[in-house]
Amino acid sequence: MTRNNIKNYIVMSVLILSAASMVQNNAFATTIHPNLGTAGNFAVLGASTVTNTGKNLVTGNLGVSPGTAITGFPPGKVIGAIYAGGPVAARAHADAAIAYSALSSAVCTTNEPAVANIGGQSLKPGVYCFPSSAAIVGTLALNGNGVYIFKIGSTLTTRAGDSHVLLTNGASASNVFWQVGSSATLGTSTVLKGTVIAYSSITSTTSAVVDGRLIALTGAVTLDTNHITVTIPHSVK
Repeated sequence: MTRNNIKNYIVMSVLILSAASMVQNNAFATTIHPNLGTAGNFAVLGASTVTNTGKNLVTGNLGVSPGTAITGFPPGKVIGAIYAGGPVAARAHADAAIAYSALSSAVCTTNEPAVANIGGQSLKPGVYCFPSSAAIVGTLALNGNGVYIFKIGSTLTTRAGDSHVLLTNGASASNVFWQVGSSATLGTSTVLKGTVIAYSSITSTTSAVVDGRLIALTGAVTLDTNHITVTIPHSVK
């Protein structure tokens, strides 16, 4: 092999390695966005019941299926349609179950401890996996445009009074997904971004604010003087 050939080989090797590194570094940003189907039109979707206390404001559709019980509206207000059972809610529930399955099969890019508090952290796009429970105590910053998937084995909880999800540098609530193996509980005055799909139930306590969706696949969604606004799709670069 001539000197020039050796030089060209070295240059090509460096370029290939650099390209591979770029692909790896961008893996988080290219995570597949799960398809919510018709469930994407719902800000709140329960399976058994949806109950509300206080002047809750839901922007987006609200529904329940296969159950039919929706209580507390009024005093709660829905800027959208209400579906107490019926084919529209049933289709949305089926689509949410498909999205849940897709989220559960996402490949982990970060494995968290069995019991993890992600408050106080700044995270990049990716798939974060929790073998057991996850908590948000304090402010969680999601930093950068891309898809964020949090796969939680059992429960998601946020502490009352100081739990916030902050979006920075192009992060969008429509690209944030919380897949919860059992139940989710949002503490008082929590500010949460993204779509929560819990296998069992979701409880949103007094004055919690959600920019996204609350979807329970087998149990109830319980609300109390909350503001819940369905997210608008945002492109991922």
